[in-house]
Amino acid sequence: MNNFINLLYRHRYDIFFSILLFILIFAFFIIIPKEETKNIINITENKTFDIRQNIISKNKKANKDIVIVTVDDPSYEYLIDKYGDWPIPRSVYADLLNYIQAQNPKYVAFDLLFIKTLNRIPKSDEKFIKVFKKYNNTYTAINFDDYSFDLRMPPLIGKKLNSEINFDKSKIKPLKFTNCRMIIPELIEATDNIGHINTPKSDDGFIRTVPIIINYPKYQKNSTQEIEDNYYLYLTVKLAIDYLNKYENAGIKNLIIDKNNNLILGSRKIPLMNDAQTILNWYGDSGLIADTFKYVSFWQVLKSLEAKNKGEKELLPKDFFKDKIVYIGTNVFSLSDIKTVPTSKYLPGVEIHATLLNNILDNNLIHKASLKYNILISIILALSAAYTVFKIRSVSISVILFSCFIMLYLYFSIFVMEKFYVWIWVAIPVILAILIFIVAYIIKYFFKSRDFEYTYKLATTDGLTELYNHRFFQEQIRKNIIISDKTKIPFSLIIIDIDFFKKFNDKYGHQAGDAVLKHVARTLKSCVRNNDFVCRYGGEEMTILLNNTNHKDAVKIAEDICTSIASKKYALNPDLEVNITISLGVATYPDNGKTPSEIIEYADKCLYKAKENGRNQVGNL
Repeated sequence: MNNFINLLYRHRYDIFFSILLFILIFAFFIIIPKEETKNIINITENKTFDIRQNIISKNKKANKDIVIVTVDDPSYEYLIDKYGDWPIPRSVYADLLNYIQAQNPKYVAFDLLFIKTLNRIPKSDEKFIKVFKKYNNTYTAINFDDYSFDLRMPPLIGKKLNSEINFDKSKIKPLKFTNCRMIIPELIEATDNIGHINTPKSDDGFIRTVPIIINYPKYQKNSTQEIEDNYYLYLTVKLAIDYLNKYENAGIKNLIIDKNNNLILGSRKIPLMNDAQTILNWYGDSGLIADTFKYVSFWQVLKSLEAKNKGEKELLPKDFFKDKIVYIGTNVFSLSDIKTVPTSKYLPGVEIHATLLNNILDNNLIHKASLKYNILISIILALSAAYTVFKIRSVSISVILFSCFIMLYLYFSIFVMEKFYVWIWVAIPVILAILIFIVAYIIKYFFKSRDFEYTYKLATTDGLTELYNHRFFQEQIRKNIIISDKTKIPFSLIIIDIDFFKKFNDKYGHQAGDAVLKHVARTLKSCVRNNDFVCRYGGEEMTILLNNTNHKDAVKIAEDICTSIASKKYALNPDLEVNITISLGVATYPDNGKTPSEIIEYADKCLYKAKENGRNQVGNL
């Protein structure tokens, strides 16, 4: 049993740390995930993602075959001056589309909603639809929302735009929207190349993900009753599927999501979260003046078109759009299509489409590491924190080493995101490691102080009586003299000797003698104040240092102690009770001596005087 206790004591750090680590991990992954805490952790984790994206985006090159035509502020002013109001006539887009298509681009996609408006011009819309229908490589957008049925009844879209997707092996449950901002019906009849452009924001207002698939249920006509689920692809995904089939012979016919939540697109995969959103891998800080994707202002294209019609030199180079994938959108604040993303506070919404397409072509969309992998990383980092605490004595070195572990992990998280497109946790592992580091130091110093107390007790305490030992007594009496000299307040010494102790040992045995010593020691401690010191001087002799006590008071205390010891019989065993008496001598500093030896000598003489006078008393000279 003693061996087992000693083993536990030797490994107490390891045992306590293991228990602590288990509790903290349990707290983090079981107890803590309440809504508020989860939100804080999610926001913190998202910010670490933003930092990593800002670092690695500088090393990524955007596809130069992707061109963005934007209605920027100069274009918006130009269009308002020319056409008087927004939205502009759809015939303008028809002319723009004809101009771009004449240069043989690969694809053209409108990040614009061609909805019914009060100032719509039927002939203008007809022209646009006719031109749109002419090109099978042109795409446009639809948007879903959750508007009240009292405000707008969910429009019926039918099966035309619905995508058949095999979810059998996955756990995907796409975001569901209950209403739709309907585009002009003639446009839906003219083409199948229509995809949604919903981009939900995170809790902090940033856009980091896009929903590749959304669920817009089919409703019974003029009713809110759902009939069946219908799934719609993101605009850029529809374009990407056609691109891969045409230019890479991907052979994508049926859309399948595998058991790992990947949407399979030939040799490429789009990693999906459980709500069918994917995490974008950004291409630098474009802002309103893009330095990643190739931008051209809407007004420049219109001016080039006018110049071409007049036979004049165009603003844009010849065949500017040839073999390009062209997105058309806005980046004007007043048109509410400016987004906040990890790499930019002000990103044109149309660039989100360009980013997703670039990600699909580069096959570098971000996917999150599994929960098991993240927990393993958290444990490893926590163990590293504990190692630096318990294995390294120097606090400064352990702090430096721990900081290095954290920095290495942060660099590792950037490396795996850049090279393997994996988002591993940073917030929880780092927070857990710091918490372990702090708590481990608390535990370490708690046990260190306990060890110090234990060692100090061994060095200053008598093992049998648990009184202070002779060494402590000599140190303390010197300290008392220094204090008394400063404060001018006397202190006193009592020396005690158990009467006839040798005969007691001879008669009843040494174990009985030890029991008597313990009994007298307990009694002495109970008769003095907390700031007084009771010590074993040697053999059966004991001493008491009475702080701030003059001679008269010290003698009174000594007499009370003597009476207390003699008044009660001590039971050696159930059948034997014995009488115990003591003799005492008292000395006071500075009246009875100026040095420790002089004080001890005076008290000792008083003790012998008590013995000469019959014992069981306080001796006086």
